[in-house]
Amino acid sequence: MKSDFVSPGSALLALQRATHATLQVLAAELADLDLTASEINALANLADGEGRTVSELGVAIGSRPTTLTSVLDRLERRGHITRGTRPGDRRSVLVELSPSGEATAGTIAEALAALERRALGDLPEDVVRNFRTVLRALTEVST
Repeated sequence: MKSDFVSPGSALLALQRATHATLQVLAAELADLDLTASEINALANLADGEGRTVSELGVAIGSRPTTLTSVLDRLERRGHITRGTRPGDRRSVLVELSPSGEATAGTIAEALAALERRALGDLPEDVVRNFRTVLRALTEVST
């Protein structure tokens, strides 16, 4: 059936190829950190220094809280994060960076920024803005 055929020029296939390429570059550049892609993603989303609940972090990285728990367990064992309660809401688990997590997240943020500059730096600002709009639309499909 031709209607079920996905064109090699599909935007989603291109996004998948770009994601794999990006993850390969980041894995090579951040190999010394000995972190998985999911751990890198979690730390990158905490790099701004703002604590987040497990639910908030799950939304930010595109993962369910139950899936995120094993990632957070590993990061906590390595001393990169702490988990506590949010003031005024003892039911919510608050995830925050430890001092070693801040340093590691800073390294990750620098690598991400450098890769983004290399990949997108020569593109016009409106093209990059439109690209981010498309990414948001694709992300919102799952919510």
